[in-house]
Amino acid sequence: MKTNYLLPHKYKKLGWTLLSLGIISFIILGSTQYEGGFFEIKVLSIFNYDYTNKTFFKIIKDDIRNEVISILIIVGGLLVGFTKEKIEDEFIYKLRNDSLVWAFILNYTILLITILFIYGGDFFEVMMYNIFTPLIFFIIRFNFLKYKSRSHEE
Repeated sequence: MKTNYLLPHKYKKLGWTLLSLGIISFIILGSTQYEGGFFEIKVLSIFNYDYTNKTFFKIIKDDIRNEVISILIIVGGLLVGFTKEKIEDEFIYKLRNDSLVWAFILNYTILLITILFIYGGDFFEVMMYNIFTPLIFFIIRFNFLKYKSRSHEE
């Protein structure tokens, strides 16, 4: 099957490395109260609201750990999810397509439940996780279906 949107298979290992580093860093950051200055640098903020005034295009000092971890997870997840398999055929295409649809349905079902039953700051926290969940659900489902299909072949 000819697909133009998939990257070459050689990027899969890089994707798994970046995704793993991002998830491990996310877990470590969430479980520690580290307040270090190493990641605090000056960055360009297109929009900044500091509870007193709104500014546009301002240089601010910010701890960029969250941004670095988010980039690792997103880029790693995109590389893992959208690189070709060693054998990219119609069956893999169908698994990929079914997994993508399943991931989005699951994600938006969870989002609807969240909208109905979670409020305030907790809702905002769930929405932050929701940035990553469609990609993570897709990767988990796609790899699960590949594994399941391999075990049926044997």
